[in-house]
Amino acid sequence: MIEASVSAVPRLIVSFLIISVLLAVPTAFAAKSRKKPWALRTALAVCLAGIVAVTLLPGNAGLEAGQCDTSLSSRAFTSSSSLLNIALFTPGAFLAVLVFRRPVTVAAAFGLLSGSVELLQSVADTGRACTMTDIAANATGAVLGALAGAAWLFQRRKGLRNPVRDLVWGMGLAALSAAAVAGLIHFRIDSVDVAAMDDQREDFTQSAIAADDWITETAKGIYGSDVRILESSSEKQGTRLRATVNTNRGSLSGWWPERDLERAWSSDTRGDEGSLSQKEVAAAADTYARKWTPKNVAGSKQQIRPIGDGATKAYVVSYRRYSEGVLLPMRLDLTVTTTGRVIGFTARTIADPKLPPVTVDEAKARAVAKGATGLPTESALLLAQKISGEWRPIWLVGSGKEDIAIDAATGERIAKAE
Repeated sequence: MIEASVSAVPRLIVSFLIISVLLAVPTAFAAKSRKKPWALRTALAVCLAGIVAVTLLPGNAGLEAGQCDTSLSSRAFTSSSSLLNIALFTPGAFLAVLVFRRPVTVAAAFGLLSGSVELLQSVADTGRACTMTDIAANATGAVLGALAGAAWLFQRRKGLRNPVRDLVWGMGLAALSAAAVAGLIHFRIDSVDVAAMDDQREDFTQSAIAADDWITETAKGIYGSDVRILESSSEKQGTRLRATVNTNRGSLSGWWPERDLERAWSSDTRGDEGSLSQKEVAAAADTYARKWTPKNVAGSKQQIRPIGDGATKAYVVSYRRYSEGVLLPMRLDLTVTTTGRVIGFTARTIADPKLPPVTVDEAKARAVAKGATGLPTESALLLAQKISGEWRPIWLVGSGKEDIAIDAATGERIAKAE
């Protein structure tokens, strides 16, 4: 990438002048001593100095040493950076054809130069980026320069030097260069798909904006349209985002793109002195839950229990779903006051897993647990848990200070459940 060099114009000019002197002066003297036309050769040396200065000047391209962007941008030949790369290699190839009169070999040689420069950018810790887009643009410039040089010679009626040999040597050099560059990138360089990374960043940005809009609007629905938003954020977890918003009346979090609410909690956690009965509180909780967490209500059983006492007591209203006696992983718990105000809730929204049939009853599970610990069992709960990435029906048996997990389909003891 040459944008870094173009943006550092003072350093670029100084570097170019120094390299030009180092290359052009010896070239001119050598040409004169051999009684060869020195002007074209000197100009070619200056072009090569420009390529070296522009491509190898230290910069900050964002890739680490030993990495190469092997993606090919859709703007490989239209972006400003690509056009600069094309323009950088075209004059040198043009002049080289005028000097050597072998356009195919010149194009292949400048293509090899392009690949060598990009590999050097990769292995040298100079902050420059090796990219396939640059190689393609540089090679395009080399081909255009070689074609322009051949056309100039044809117009001036100056023949090429052994066209057949030029074709054979040029095609062979091009093939060997491509194989060598591809091999080095494959075996010695870490390939990085920057285009895909950019797409992922763009997708994350767009998803984060959508998640922020959703969680903010939901907070206004829960806490009131006049609520003041203090802050919001999105955190990537796996393939989805956890969106969170804090307001002057409470907090709220949920999952995007599923739009599943996870937790809400009011900043006012005191109980209200209301007059609703337990049945009426349960009805108020059900109306709220069906509006904001409908996936957790469908097919679930509602349970309610009081917390606290006196005029400000509240209730915890829970929703649980069962399949053939197995407690499924979804959860929903709401804390509701006697005025019907929902102080907060926690939800775990998971699609009901398909489980193998239960073949081990509670009595057998308790016997296995007692045999494992030598202690009498105190409780037993049949629930779905993930074991090695697979949902299984599990007996969780309390035995002394240890809970024993037993696969309810096979009767085997589980060392550790997820």
